[in-house]
Amino acid sequence: MIEICVEGFGEALTAEKAGADRVELCASLSEGGITPSIAQIRLAKARCSIPVFVIIRPRCGDFLYSDGEFEAVMEDIAAAKAAGADGVVIGFLTAEGRIDIARTKEAVAAARPMGVTCHRAFDMTRDPKEAIDDLIAAGVDRVLSSGQRANAQDGIDTLKAMINRAEGRIIVMVCGDPDPTLLFDGPVNPDAVDFHFGATGYGESPMRFRNPHVFMGKGEDKREYIRRVLDGPAITQRAERLRRLVVS
Repeated sequence: MIEICVEGFGEALTAEKAGADRVELCASLSEGGITPSIAQIRLAKARCSIPVFVIIRPRCGDFLYSDGEFEAVMEDIAAAKAAGADGVVIGFLTAEGRIDIARTKEAVAAARPMGVTCHRAFDMTRDPKEAIDDLIAAGVDRVLSSGQRANAQDGIDTLKAMINRAEGRIIVMVCGDPDPTLLFDGPVNPDAVDFHFGATGYGESPMRFRNPHVFMGKGEDKREYIRRVLDGPAITQRAERLRRLVVS
């Protein structure tokens, strides 16, 4: 199962055409992804034929949320369910770097019958083995990880340990451009892992008039005149490479 992380329903359509099996729908991927609008969720579900999982994250930054932020999370889960989402992507930590089991259980119960993924909040935990056990106890279906490192190659030992510890009780969804053959000591087990990646470029805005004196963000980075562009051919190429490695 290959999941592509996208920003908006337009990118979701591009990902589907490029060979994605599922999309993770986000807003503001430059900040790690936050909850998209209800309109984006509805349009993605109306236009896409593949499953749409929605990230539920009220802000960028850490994963230790106030009571008010968690209340917003629960409202967003309910809204995503009502909009027809196939799943949600969540993650809650304690100040000590553990999975917040109580909040995770509450969110999972609210999300059902949708699928539930724990995002890379997992990679910020103090002990991956402990975190895997906590997510299983909370009823989460899959966990996204690069093995608590910047890329899967550096985190390969942790990823292998996660897969072995999971024993089929939770799917490990690997990101960070892994070689699947390195994740198993024997033949690749496609039922034990999913793969997650993005392929983003940036293009110039078609705006001909540009005011050089006003910027919507902080600093003079001129982001107003740069647009994200999902690279469909790159997704197709990487997806085909992953599938070849798995079946071989």
